[in-house]
Amino acid sequence: MRVLAAMSGGVDSAVAAARAVDAGHDVVGVHLALSRMPGTLRTGSRGCCTIEDSMDAQRAANLIGIPYYVWDFSERFKADVVDDFIAEYSAGRTPNPCMRCNERIKFAALLEKALALGFDAVCTGHYASIVTDADGNRELHRAAAWAKDQSYVLGVLTTDQLAHAMFPLGATPAKAEVRAEAAARGFSVASKPDSHDICFIPDGDTRGWLAERVGAQTGEILDRDGAVVGSHEGAHAFTVGQRRGLQIGTPAADGKPRFVLEVRPKDNTVVVGPKEALDIALIAGSRFTWAGLAPADARTPFECEVQIRAHADPVAASAVVAVGPTGGDELVITPHVPLNGVAPGQTAVVYVGTRVLGQCTIDRTVSAVPVAL
Repeated sequence: MRVLAAMSGGVDSAVAAARAVDAGHDVVGVHLALSRMPGTLRTGSRGCCTIEDSMDAQRAANLIGIPYYVWDFSERFKADVVDDFIAEYSAGRTPNPCMRCNERIKFAALLEKALALGFDAVCTGHYASIVTDADGNRELHRAAAWAKDQSYVLGVLTTDQLAHAMFPLGATPAKAEVRAEAAARGFSVASKPDSHDICFIPDGDTRGWLAERVGAQTGEILDRDGAVVGSHEGAHAFTVGQRRGLQIGTPAADGKPRFVLEVRPKDNTVVVGPKEALDIALIAGSRFTWAGLAPADARTPFECEVQIRAHADPVAASAVVAVGPTGGDELVITPHVPLNGVAPGQTAVVYVGTRVLGQCTIDRTVSAVPVAL
């Protein structure tokens, strides 16, 4: 097969590209330039897609012996990931930019271009596995190394995208094995730190970054009964479950700390309450997709597990496609035990065993605790 290897400049994508070559594929490496003004050097393990990363990727491609190119996807990245991130926070939701990047850049924009150029698949360094069932249908599954499993952030992939995806690291039992292989191949990135945090906010100051783009506007902090207990300088700076940074002038009657329960951007208010009020009994989203074949009858409740963060533990649940409050279909997920601190805008990924069945962007939640405590 002709394979386009997405090379970020990290150890995982370098080894994935090398394994694709070892498997006999005709491989071309490509680095995605996602910023118009990339930093020259990384700051520790923060950020990615810098000039240094591009050079690291090129050195790896040269050692592997494959052609290497840099493609400018900065405009698409800004529109589909960065602007979406700002819009979601402005609407009071908590987005996951890594999900949007995989959905709209790596397996939409990049895959579209790859197919147009005659490639058969896009190869990445994600830790996930693709399994083909007895009827030839492709399924997305967790990686062998659960501690490194990245199937959650790939939950947005569709059946068509899975048909052209390749994850050579999926069966690798440990990240240490990948680093050892990289060192044996002579890759300079063998000991390079993993990137983390939001790549376009390399200093990690999400609140300050948003304030510059959304602006600050003083608003009220309310308790669950609607009483004013403090003030803030911009609702966009808060997310559900947050405890630190609350400027509350009125202490709670029980003396316990309070947490952000809801962000209301329309009237620029933030609702706070006790920790137990963060328990969620139901989540639902109208923006849902299936990774591979959909359930035979999704309108009949089925048992599954749900994961709401990349590194969260899966929770046993039941799910069903049903008509929501606005009249459209929703994927409704009811965990067997309440989830904690779930915010609209997050992604809920549904699993059956190790298989990723599908996902939804959470539009609404139902608290497990009534208002009157």
